[in-house]
Amino acid sequence: MLKIAIVTGSTRPGRVNVGVAKWVYNLAKERKDAEFEIVDIADYNLPMLDEPMPSSTGQQYVHEHTKAWSQKIKSFDAYIFVVPEYNHGLSGALKNAIDFLTPEWYNKAAGFVSYGGVGGVRAVEHLRNVLAFLQVATVSAHVTLSIFTDFENFTTFKPHPRHDAEVGPMLDQVITWGGALKPLRTEA
Repeated sequence: MLKIAIVTGSTRPGRVNVGVAKWVYNLAKERKDAEFEIVDIADYNLPMLDEPMPSSTGQQYVHEHTKAWSQKIKSFDAYIFVVPEYNHGLSGALKNAIDFLTPEWYNKAAGFVSYGGVGGVRAVEHLRNVLAFLQVATVSAHVTLSIFTDFENFTTFKPHPRHDAEVGPMLDQVITWGGALKPLRTEA
């Protein structure tokens, strides 16, 4: 059975990101074709990238926070990124967390649930480019949430009921691609 991480994309105090991740998890956990786990980047206390060697040189990590992050991320077949849009791009915390690792991301699939003024789509397009370099296949189905209509006072997540139906097709695509790429991960 595939293991899929629901990765938070924010570490800021008072963030709504975890609430969105829990909503995705609660919809996903009913499925029988994959296992899901929320991975909160805040739990890893990652500083600004502090490894002396690039991760592309072979996982020569010297810091315990990087080793723990590496072990967690490489244990999954695919990812659902919960992406806030900050100033027309992805959050620095998410980009930093991704940049700590390289081969751990290879030959995996990813989907997106994003939020922002225009549903977080600009942040996801930014993230798609980053993930393409890391050999992550990103799916086209994408759940977009508006900070104006899916959040009360920008702080309380109250998604429109129609969004529940949008999560399933995105999960279907992530599971299909995650499974299709599995032989490549086995060979690596």
